[in-house]
Amino acid sequence: MMAEMRLHFLGATRTVTGSQYLLETDRARVLIDCGMFQGSPNDVIRNRIPFAYTPGEVDAVLLTHAHLDHCGLIPHLSASGFSKPIYATKGTVDLTRLVLLDSAKLQEEFSQSHQRFAKKNPDRAAVEDEETMAELAAATKEDPAAATRNAPPAAITALREPLYTVDQTNTALGLFRGIDYGAEVQIAPGITATYLDAGHILGSAIIRVRVMERDQERVIVFSGDIGRPGSPIIRDPTPVTAADWLLIESTYGGKTHEPQEEAIRLLGEAVKLTGDAKGVLLVPSFAIGRTQEIVYELNRLLSAGTIPHLPLYLDSPMAGKASDVYRAHLEYFDDAARALIASSDSIIDYPDAIVTNSAKESLAIEQAARPFMVLASNGMITGGRIVQHVKSLVGDPGMTLLFVGYQGEGTLGAHLQQGAKQVRIDGQDLEVHCQVRSISGFSAHSDEPELLAWLGNFTKKPRTTFIVHGDPAAQAAFEPKVKALGFATAVPAWRETVELA
Repeated sequence: MMAEMRLHFLGATRTVTGSQYLLETDRARVLIDCGMFQGSPNDVIRNRIPFAYTPGEVDAVLLTHAHLDHCGLIPHLSASGFSKPIYATKGTVDLTRLVLLDSAKLQEEFSQSHQRFAKKNPDRAAVEDEETMAELAAATKEDPAAATRNAPPAAITALREPLYTVDQTNTALGLFRGIDYGAEVQIAPGITATYLDAGHILGSAIIRVRVMERDQERVIVFSGDIGRPGSPIIRDPTPVTAADWLLIESTYGGKTHEPQEEAIRLLGEAVKLTGDAKGVLLVPSFAIGRTQEIVYELNRLLSAGTIPHLPLYLDSPMAGKASDVYRAHLEYFDDAARALIASSDSIIDYPDAIVTNSAKESLAIEQAARPFMVLASNGMITGGRIVQHVKSLVGDPGMTLLFVGYQGEGTLGAHLQQGAKQVRIDGQDLEVHCQVRSISGFSAHSDEPELLAWLGNFTKKPRTTFIVHGDPAAQAAFEPKVKALGFATAVPAWRETVELA
């Protein structure tokens, strides 16, 4: 008689955020990722729904990498009763500290500003709170994927109550245990885990989980986010050849990125055009991974004399700190990046870049003499300092908004990328007159051909390959091609439980 084993799909199902999976055996409960839902207000409200399990009964958390949609609910989990170890690579531990403390600080700031608003406008605040409760009730019942697809182009930065505080985050950070790639670690009774380089951002991992129950061994592989082969700075994704079950991300299902050389050419072109027009180049960019890559390429373009030396504002304190973490973990770099470092080239620094630390410095950027460039997070314009810049500059024909990464369905970034003529930011309707450009070749995610090539390494096909971490259209495009490779597939729904027999 084979022991029972269940997998609960609690996030990143038919959407790209909120990564969270609970593996349950007769002896243990292990959570893989505990990410925040990001995107439209409909997605964000799902962070407020109670956990689908009792946090105090979970034996361990395995974290694939430091992006907020994979780690963002960990302090909330800890504050709700979880007190066991959280395993991640050492690079991920260092980056997650930045991400979670930044998230907590922003939540506390937004909450305080909302409380000030509520004091001055008690009637309006009461109505908004009532609406939030109604949204929460609806979010627990409705089809979340459909609600996201139907979301209007909006961004909301105000939160009533923080999901967690800085103090709670520091408590959660005390639970982290840094491990090395390739080491097999016992993480719960009958369960071991091995972290393999995913090539997505520094420290990112594919996690191979081995379950031993009654003399039977079963292997589940969680892909996390799989990076692109040949991306600068970090190593390529690790091939995996066997698993009983596999969870594979599908962010770019149905899509092929333009070649890296073309992406670099388009970036150079955007900088030159901004210089010629004495304009502003505004680049929404995630603070970890993408910002370092864009700065790396700008530095190379400048060294080659391809672009003019425009002032660059790095308007993300976290991006600067993340770059420090990158410098501290050269062991994760690929051979080309190591060779550049050996020749004393500071590969993730742009000459005379201006790092803005305070909100006041951030607001002052827009008054600077043009032309100039701004990199600000987050990459989908769903929060962070980028929202303020878009709010101020979206009506300015002299501003070019340059997208260099994935725009999740229903996000403000996706609406702008698709040509929205009017947007609503913090309750204000704004006309769009800026230029909008997109470059797909800088993605930190494999495109469809690269994902299929990674799957092609499997010599022993999984019993089921679960397609996760993708919008419905991407999954619908990707699934038939995975099947064509001989894989049995499933596209789980949010909060679905699957028996792994």
